[in-house]
Amino acid sequence: MATLSELRQVRIEKLEKLKTLGVDPFPPTSYKSHSNIVFHESFEKLEGNEVVASGRIVSIRKHGKLAFIDLKDATGKIQLYIKEDALLNPDHTKSEIGFEELNLLDSGDFAEGKGILTKTQRGEVSVEVTSIRILTKSLRPLPDMWDGLKDKETRLRRRYIDTNINPDVYQRFIRRSKFWEAHRDFFKKQGFMEMNIPVLETTPGGADANPFVTHMDVLDQDFYLRISQELYLKRLIGGGYEKVYEIGPRFRNEGISDEHLPEHIAMEFYWAYADWNDGMKFIKNLFRYVAEEVYGTQKFEIKGFNVDFGKEWEIIDYSEIFKEKFGLDIFNSDFDDAKKILEKKHIKIDKNMNFGRGVDSLWKTIRKDIQGPAFVVNEPKFLSPLAKANPSNPKYAMRFHPIVAGGELGNGFSELNDPVDQYERFKEQQSMRDSGDAEAQFLDIDFVEMLEYGMPPTLGYGHSERVFWFLENVSAREGVPFPQLRHEIDSVTKGIYGLE
Repeated sequence: MATLSELRQVRIEKLEKLKTLGVDPFPPTSYKSHSNIVFHESFEKLEGNEVVASGRIVSIRKHGKLAFIDLKDATGKIQLYIKEDALLNPDHTKSEIGFEELNLLDSGDFAEGKGILTKTQRGEVSVEVTSIRILTKSLRPLPDMWDGLKDKETRLRRRYIDTNINPDVYQRFIRRSKFWEAHRDFFKKQGFMEMNIPVLETTPGGADANPFVTHMDVLDQDFYLRISQELYLKRLIGGGYEKVYEIGPRFRNEGISDEHLPEHIAMEFYWAYADWNDGMKFIKNLFRYVAEEVYGTQKFEIKGFNVDFGKEWEIIDYSEIFKEKFGLDIFNSDFDDAKKILEKKHIKIDKNMNFGRGVDSLWKTIRKDIQGPAFVVNEPKFLSPLAKANPSNPKYAMRFHPIVAGGELGNGFSELNDPVDQYERFKEQQSMRDSGDAEAQFLDIDFVEMLEYGMPPTLGYGHSERVFWFLENVSAREGVPFPQLRHEIDSVTKGIYGLE
């Protein structure tokens, strides 16, 4: 069996033969008249008309004086039906080739056939070509299109191969696009505006996460890649806008797992004069809208759970479930109390872990068994440095999380708008950070200054494309086109280009 280097060399020789004929193997222009699916769906209308079909070659079959080439574009396949006497005078200067030169084409090349739309004797919709052009000469063969690509490492590193030969993966990223498109449609219908905000920040905030650091030469100052969109969107609320959101990347310099990536797409919205109760109603409707628009259903099988977004969502009390599961009163306990339970559950205790982090670790063991959809409420204020305290019980934050299939898929709350309270909470977070908690929030004095000018009562919420990964029931790296991997160059490429 020929090696990849040997197969590549054969294609390079064909490339040189095409050039010798005066054929440009990479012409700048295509004359494609219709997508391939149109030839099938509108055959009665187009039959007998001259058309131009373009796409990647997936098969070439020659039978004496006849040849058949299947072209694949984003919509499907179309067959080119080629008679030897139809290609007697190719214009090489236009990248056309003759019948005897079809052997210079390979599966994986891009080509274009001009001719009459017809049906063969077997009833297959085809273009009976009068000319054929090469559009791109591929130097490497794709893996077998019908067997698929089995090697996961190759699939993740060379996603452009994966999407070419695995239809399910190709369709997944179309749904990913529709997932965010449905968000935008929903927000537009609700009167929200999408606002672009900085990715580089002098003070990262809005989440408990470790940021990436970079340096801006022109200002000679370190900046951080944002870990959240929160604080700038709330500045816009303070600036007089009442319904704003952004969909874009955020970065958290943390581990890679089946549910987390250091770089991912996220959405956050802020709604003036609304509160957390309005937020829960809004999020139920958002999930239902996205599910229907992208998948046409409310029912999903996710991580072994059967989830129905159309049913009434359960409400789970955060503090009460701790009493139920662990006998722990989180408002009258300390780290020693939490530590005993952590040890009993064989949960790793980090040297910098404090009571809040311990409680959060215990919560993760609880939520993994919750089917959902559900909202968890009555989270303690000490875990919510940006949320408003509940007037009926100031120990609680006016905060909620949607829980689906054991995962916490979002975060929403009535925003803290008291600048004095916010400053005190920021100071506490900064103290935790100074003591070694790398995920504690920075003190953002500029944000406190904005609050001193005044921000109305506001509901804020955010979730990432982790929601999409759950709906698809795939891991994080399977759920994005190009996941982060340690950089490497394979041995074949090193040998071809003389790289060390």
